[in-house]
Amino acid sequence: MLEGVLFFPVTPFTDAGEVDLTALHQHVSAGAAAGPGGVFVACGTGEFHALDVEEFTAVVRTAVDAVAGRVPVYAGAGGALGLARRFARAAAEAGADGLLLMPPYLVDSPAEGLVAYVRAVAEETALPVIVYNRGNARFDERTASDVARLPTVTGFKDGTGDLDLVARIIPAVRESLSASGKEFQFFNGMPTAEASQPAYRALGVKLYSSAAFAFAPDISLAFHRAVEEDDTQRVDALQRAFFHPLVRLRKRVPGYAVALVKAGVTLEGNKAGPVRPPLTSLGAAEIEELAAIIAEGRAVLAS
Repeated sequence: MLEGVLFFPVTPFTDAGEVDLTALHQHVSAGAAAGPGGVFVACGTGEFHALDVEEFTAVVRTAVDAVAGRVPVYAGAGGALGLARRFARAAAEAGADGLLLMPPYLVDSPAEGLVAYVRAVAEETALPVIVYNRGNARFDERTASDVARLPTVTGFKDGTGDLDLVARIIPAVRESLSASGKEFQFFNGMPTAEASQPAYRALGVKLYSSAAFAFAPDISLAFHRAVEEDDTQRVDALQRAFFHPLVRLRKRVPGYAVALVKAGVTLEGNKAGPVRPPLTSLGAAEIEELAAIIAEGRAVLAS
């Protein structure tokens, strides 16, 4: 079972657009040394959508090597069913400890079809699977319970922000697993998850994605401690100075949820390179704005 802050590294690219495995190794190694509870590589922040299977395999293998067994390494999978199966197998062969299963490609589907999709991918390997509830992969109480009962599904991550639904899914899943005693975890998977974590934590969801950890692990870890210790004053101060301004910047342009993390990694002195199309990178003025936001967050820590 996972605990603590979950680190979602970027996938660095060279100026020519190739995966920069040397920069990735340095980025993941430094992040793992900072003390996360797990590393989720080649997922949303890692531009899973832009990687082919060969690149994905190299990225996962590099991350596993960089982490060196310090914490579990999860890898993304998803998209068209045939490719999702290939990504799952590639992750297992590259040494990943688990999978984050993202939505199928494009199509809307009935509930039974979505459950069948999860089953088909989960059966490809023995790796534990966290199912991502977002986009066109939206579960309700019944279907969330159905996938939770699959042997290798160990977690449910919400990226919809529908707290009313999440509040109904959690007890439904727990009830469906009560007879088996199966361990199961819930995750807040919203972009800039810290901004919504107090609300998710009130529902019993303690785990969350931290994109900020990729470039400001000190701020990310301080916020996590404040939340766990019910230090409302510190939580509010970090929200006002850092996370809420980060959300406002992120919402300015579609895709900035990834681009601003890459810009932050670069500002901190690590190579991240550009994002791949169809995403676009931050402009010079926005990079300056991001630098000021990071400085404000660290000013709160210093106070």
